[in-house]
Amino acid sequence: MRAVVYEAYGQRPSMQTVPAPRCPPGGVVVAVRATGVCRSDWHAWQGHDPVRLPAVPGHEFAGVVAEVADDVRTVRVGDRVTAPFVCGCGVCEWCRRGDAQVCPDQYQPGFTGPGSFADLVVVPAADLNIVRLPDSVGFTAAAALGCRFATAFRAVHAHGRLQAGQWLAVFGCGGVGLSAVLLAQAVGARVVAVDVSPAALERAASLGAEVTADGTDLAAAVRRVIEVTDGGAHVGIDAIGSPLVAAASVTALRRRGRHVQVGLLLGDTATTALPMDLVIAKELEVYGSHGMAAVDYPPMLALIQSGFLDPQRLIGRVVGLDAAGAALASMGESGPPGLTVVALPDP
Repeated sequence: MRAVVYEAYGQRPSMQTVPAPRCPPGGVVVAVRATGVCRSDWHAWQGHDPVRLPAVPGHEFAGVVAEVADDVRTVRVGDRVTAPFVCGCGVCEWCRRGDAQVCPDQYQPGFTGPGSFADLVVVPAADLNIVRLPDSVGFTAAAALGCRFATAFRAVHAHGRLQAGQWLAVFGCGGVGLSAVLLAQAVGARVVAVDVSPAALERAASLGAEVTADGTDLAAAVRRVIEVTDGGAHVGIDAIGSPLVAAASVTALRRRGRHVQVGLLLGDTATTALPMDLVIAKELEVYGSHGMAAVDYPPMLALIQSGFLDPQRLIGRVVGLDAAGAALASMGESGPPGLTVVALPDP
């Protein structure tokens, strides 16, 4: 099959012909129809989040089931599907109680195994991890769901518990941040979007952000958030992954507010200090958000089917598999706002 491969960190990924994957017991092989280009892939390519080399990136995908193991009960060849970027083992206590996103024996396409920048990708423990797609949800839109959109959905709803009329402060308007803006707007919440890019802020405003703030001066951005929200946001999200941004999000919260850390903190920034004096004095809540288990997808898909959410609005450009390597490499540069999705033609 075709696959985009990099053999060293920072080396330009190239299209190669590689052996097709074998279907594991309990798993399926999915023919990829679309796959997102995510900053998490870029971190792995840079070596910030080490992976086994050579590596095939890609963890946000949608497609058609091409092969099914004999012991799989709920999935059939030809099903239109997606899967979370964190695939649980299906047998541990966390998977059994519905928290596969923190499974200690998790499988992540593009990180612990070959990813979806390819014609075919494996999903293990298919009865737990496969999500069937409604016919009304296209592959390109569905490719946005597995990581950034689903992670933002859980961050906003499960951890943030955001309600109509409340304020959300989104720090960083990339894929996760823009997803959070769209999700907040859908429930009638109000949004302050913070970013250093005027184009990203313009895109956030088009998706429903009521106020935008220049994040070049984080202290000034925090003051702006506190001012427009009359005392601070109810929920803050660091959608970038920066110690300074995480601290800014916490500082910008009102009393009893909730901070959700979505952006990855890796390497030297993995251990960081938050303003714990404010956490204590204001009784703030601090959460991490690591994707969303397949069992929690139905409410999100129901909102998409009803028209309240349209992930297609997040997509900035669509490219072919031959351009996926260049798209990944460019994620470290300032580019067009919105998500980049790789589309693969039907065979």
